[in-house]
Amino acid sequence: RGTDISFLPEIEEAGVVFKDEAGSEKNMLDILKASGVNTIRIRLWHTPVDEHSSLEEVKALAARVKAKGMSVWLSVHYSDTWADPGHQAKPEAWSDASFTDLQDSVYRYTKKIMTAIDPDIIQIGNEINPGFLLPDGGTGASTLPNFIALLKKGVQAVRETSDDTEIMMHVAGLDGANWFYQQLSANNVDYDLIGLSYYPIWHGKDLNVVQSTVQSLGFAYNKHVVLAETAYPFSLSWEDWTNNIVGENGQLVSGYPATPEGQKNFLLKLREIMNKSSKGAGFCYWGTEWVSFKGDEATNGSSWENQALFDFNNKAVPALEAFAE
Repeated sequence: RGTDISFLPEIEEAGVVFKDEAGSEKNMLDILKASGVNTIRIRLWHTPVDEHSSLEEVKALAARVKAKGMSVWLSVHYSDTWADPGHQAKPEAWSDASFTDLQDSVYRYTKKIMTAIDPDIIQIGNEINPGFLLPDGGTGASTLPNFIALLKKGVQAVRETSDDTEIMMHVAGLDGANWFYQQLSANNVDYDLIGLSYYPIWHGKDLNVVQSTVQSLGFAYNKHVVLAETAYPFSLSWEDWTNNIVGENGQLVSGYPATPEGQKNFLLKLREIMNKSSKGAGFCYWGTEWVSFKGDEATNGSSWENQALFDFNNKAVPALEAFAE
């Protein structure tokens, strides 16, 4: 029952105060824990333009999470910025590395992360459908062996450092997921969890397909499956002048309106899908904390404020009830 709160240090720095469902001002981690959240996901960038999502910032946030008795899940982007199916750029520091040196860099960097943070779950890459560390580590026919070799270096670093940390391999969406995990299986890649991002706007609105995909992947590869990212709007309105990613009725799943209750029911349905499957290990909400924190006139604010788990007054929304034990 996870939530991604990677923007939290930056938002707290801006002086934003969050409130629980009763309207009492509280630390976000306390609100989440009281709601039943048991795992916190944090993204990690290699050398970001500022300190946000850096190893130092993530290490400090992870320590706070552990102090609250929650599990730490690291989403390692192996990039200086966002890594997803459309962006998998190498860190600038590794841009001229030979392939041998690139493998060594993945190994050493992953070891450094593991030693510094000792996470409960670690992703070797984020939404790595096309591979990672492109162009070297692509999943195309000519570079697939490189991709596998780089993944194995990350895995090796984790296994050598911890007996307990679970390794997740994470792709976005449902289409093509079977092909991806088939490649890992064929090449004997060692990992523990299948991670899938599922957003209706990008990955289809049929929740039956979500259920069947979780079940089929879990059984085909004998792994537990986690919905590593999902989100849904509580409103189609907005709070700042940054265009929101979801803002139209046509982007919604039938039967789940963009209301606080619709958002809650959508999450409860996904939880039910994961519970029904013997291979379902849980879910994680993305953008939990990404409220409009730069002011209502910001054009570089939040494109997600209507999908956060806190409303336009920074108060916890009913969807947090979906995380109850």
